Amino acid sequence: MGTLGPMEIVVIAGVGLLLFGGKRLADLGSGLGQGIKSFKQGLRESDEVVAPRPSAPNHAPGTTES
Repeated sequence: MGTLGPMEIVVIAGVGLLLFGGKRLADLGSGLGQGIKSFKQGLRESDEVVAPRPSAPNHAPGTTES
């Protein structure tokens, strides 16, 4: 299993263009970019607001909670 060379990438891009069309591929790329941007923003927000971890229940070992 080798690496992808420039010719293989061109062939894959050409097949994608034939299957989906230029407009659909542009929309797909735009949606992917927005998804990555949203994901990064979510990571930044989760770093800013760190919720405290829930503590362990306070019951004796071997007992069950009702």
